[in-house]
Amino acid sequence: MGGKTMSDMTGELDGMVALVTGSARNIGRAAVEELARAGAAVTVNSKQARDLCEEVSAGIKADGGKAIVAMGDVRDPAQVNEVLTSTFKSFGGVDIIVHNAAVRTNQSIEELKFETFKHIIDLSIHGCFHLAKAAIPSMKLRGGGCFVGVGGMSSLQGVKGRSHVMAAKMGLNAFIRGLAIDLAPYNIRANQVVVGHYDTIRDGNPSSSSGRQLVDCDVPLGRRGVPQDMANLIRFVVGPKASYITGQTIHSNGGAYMNL
Repeated sequence: MGGKTMSDMTGELDGMVALVTGSARNIGRAAVEELARAGAAVTVNSKQARDLCEEVSAGIKADGGKAIVAMGDVRDPAQVNEVLTSTFKSFGGVDIIVHNAAVRTNQSIEELKFETFKHIIDLSIHGCFHLAKAAIPSMKLRGGGCFVGVGGMSSLQGVKGRSHVMAAKMGLNAFIRGLAIDLAPYNIRANQVVVGHYDTIRDGNPSSSSGRQLVDCDVPLGRRGVPQDMANLIRFVVGPKASYITGQTIHSNGGAYMNL
């Protein structure tokens, strides 16, 4: 967990429960670890890679945090219900949902098959729908909550071979805004955080969100982001200091969005 222990942090999320989808590695892992550092009990989730999820959970518990592993595919409402049921049984409810699970592929529209297009849409948009339906009753009982969708700058910038991913992330953005409007009376907030040019690991190999070499003009701050940058933003967005922020799209990209 980055060398920090629970005692190093302020504990502003003490007593809260968070589920982060796709948290076996990269941004999801950094986010679930950061929320645990803030005091939340957390559910580590992935469709597969149980060994990595167990590693994340063990690290959190070794540092004094509370964590469980709940495997499941967010495209399947039955599996989502099982993940939330495990969370409820372990921690009594849920306050925070971070929908990070995603698949990023590059295919031109001429090569793109409907099955691939549908898979990406199901994961981002339908997955968030299933999570919301399963989590909202608990959030209402607990007096509020927070949804965070993780988006990508390519959906706003436009990237060759990413029409399916762009559609999914823009759809997620719109759905998050809809949640913010519908759920505001229950003190449930919803925001989307947007990743720019980040260094991540895909299939065991280092890669970037754009798949191309970074040049000086791409990012005014002069570097790619790292998962901890996004984890820090997510921690803020779900925390009490962001209690008046909902329905927003918040970017973390070192200024790259100014170059669009």
